[in-house]
Amino acid sequence: MTDWRRPALQVSRSRVWKCRRINMPRAPSSSLELFTTDALLDPFPVYRKLRDLGPVVWLDAYGMFVLPRYAEVRGALENWEVFSSAGGVTMNDEMNEKLKGGLLCSDPPNHETLRKVIERPLTPKALSSLRERVTAEAEAIVEKVVAKGTFDVASELAPHLPVSIVSELVGLPEEGRERMLDWAPANFDCFGPINARTTAAFPVVGEMVHYAFTQCVPGKLKPGGWAQMIWDAADRGEIDPTICPFLMNDYMGPSLDTTIFATISAIWLFARHPAEWDIVRGNPALLPQAINEAIRIESPIQAFSRYVAKDHEMDGVRLPKGSRAILLFGSANRDERRWDDADHFQVNRRGTNEHLGFGFGEHQCVGNNLARMEIRALLSALTKRVKRFELLEMERGVNNVLRGIRKCVVSVH
Repeated sequence: MTDWRRPALQVSRSRVWKCRRINMPRAPSSSLELFTTDALLDPFPVYRKLRDLGPVVWLDAYGMFVLPRYAEVRGALENWEVFSSAGGVTMNDEMNEKLKGGLLCSDPPNHETLRKVIERPLTPKALSSLRERVTAEAEAIVEKVVAKGTFDVASELAPHLPVSIVSELVGLPEEGRERMLDWAPANFDCFGPINARTTAAFPVVGEMVHYAFTQCVPGKLKPGGWAQMIWDAADRGEIDPTICPFLMNDYMGPSLDTTIFATISAIWLFARHPAEWDIVRGNPALLPQAINEAIRIESPIQAFSRYVAKDHEMDGVRLPKGSRAILLFGSANRDERRWDDADHFQVNRRGTNEHLGFGFGEHQCVGNNLARMEIRALLSALTKRVKRFELLEMERGVNNVLRGIRKCVVSVH
């Protein structure tokens, strides 16, 4: 088992400066910083400046390239042979080493084998049997909070389905499971470059890893649960059993905060744009499109990175083998070259299903169908009961990779 207590490693400067010497005469460089608190709270001015500089930019602060435009980010997500996940998807060597061999940090054909196991209970067909239960739970929790008149979406509504239903379906042991809402954001903090947030998050993620190795094991998992299904696949010889604890991360981390933040952001957006809520209330069939638009404009995951596995030229700029590129989903989803009036929330927008908020290609979010089901169930229940959201209080969270709201108090009418 990896020692999570050792100091975090910095990106190899020799490799970084070699890349810089080769490419800087041809690539625009920037001293802009993406991971300061101010930038994380309001990243969009920084994103626009990067997009204006070009399709690929060198970031002096991190010793990495960044792809800020839609076309290049989508192209990189489709081109796993060059932009490799097996070389790590985080922005620091320490976390990439810890995730090596898991679903996130893998390429085909290994990725296809692992994904088949993880997504088995998450396909549309498999999830169809859950729809009635998710709908009933959504109706009940919405009825409860709406009756109060005023409630915090972030604590009283959005976490309910992921915590009450998903954690039960995953089938994790009860003891320690209450820490999942702390583990998930810490996990994503560790995806950023080494900074104070990353360093503080490593011990918290270490707790999650310890839980996976000691508690998420046969005999302690719920029979028939999604986590037990991973071990069952190992018993059938589909995957190496030594990888099973690492695959638990795919159920304990991404299934929570991304869905929770997307739900909060959607309601926050509707509170700020009541005319858009009127459109959805008048035509609930638009909910899937509205959810896509909310995820486009407030992408819960703002960035992952990729290892450049082969020399590659992009718009006349050479990205050498061994360099690293940050794929800026949050910027790509607001790229004015792809979206008209990109900063405006518009539920009737065409092509919202092409957003990159759930990734794209080989590594499209494995739980996106479940997330959509949960968010739609809650919003559908709200359309029946709420004419207006009035925003009373809002506070953003700060995370290296996640964008979300940790307090969103609304009154409903």
